[in-house]
Amino acid sequence: MKTVRIAAAQTPEFRDQIEAATEYAIDIVAQAEENNASLICFPECFLQGYLTDERSARRVALDLRSDGFGSFLSRFSNARLMIVLGLIEIEDGRIFNTAVVVKRGVVVGCYRKQHLLNGERAFDAGKDTPISSKSMACVLGINICNDTNFPEAARKVADLGAALIVCCANNMMPSQNAGMFKDLHNATRGDRCRDTGLWLVSSDVTGERDGRVAWGPTAILNPEGEAVAQLALGEPGLLFFDIPCGN
Repeated sequence: MKTVRIAAAQTPEFRDQIEAATEYAIDIVAQAEENNASLICFPECFLQGYLTDERSARRVALDLRSDGFGSFLSRFSNARLMIVLGLIEIEDGRIFNTAVVVKRGVVVGCYRKQHLLNGERAFDAGKDTPISSKSMACVLGINICNDTNFPEAARKVADLGAALIVCCANNMMPSQNAGMFKDLHNATRGDRCRDTGLWLVSSDVTGERDGRVAWGPTAILNPEGEAVAQLALGEPGLLFFDIPCGN
């Protein structure tokens, strides 16, 4: 059985600090490459921060066709592995909670969050569920955070032939809620694995601010819904795991 090494970053939260987030990502990508990973995933809205009021989201949103975003991509032009990274996107005036798939500084895939929370009214919901397999043995599809609460989101990925769900998440919550939910995220994601028979990798933020806490988790779940690898809650880090893929 062939395997593919995947990596997942549990990161501090960067809010309206695109340059700092970029520098952090460059360093994490380099570490992942040193450890022979074929894929690295980052949290939801990692690049600009999980900014959900419309004024803030619109101010930091990036058009994927813009020179500014092109300059960001150019900083990863030598990266051999596939990068899945959350950001706030704008296209023709509409704002999306998006995860881009980047290979050698080129966008090879793009997924827009479909199942938005009440607090995400600044965003438009995505419609498409693309999958990606370019230059990687394992076909992947993306769910963003709350998407994993909806079985149909994972089923769409499975029906398109993916073997892996990449879950970009941001669970920075009021501290009481964070404590209640910190052990439930994997349980919900495990349901999606059992529903579909797919592997899942999640990437989340961690830290504290303004009475809010993010614990994670950043983890790898097998098709039985079991967490076979997980970073320590509440600490930044980089997780590696070799998942079976193909014969």
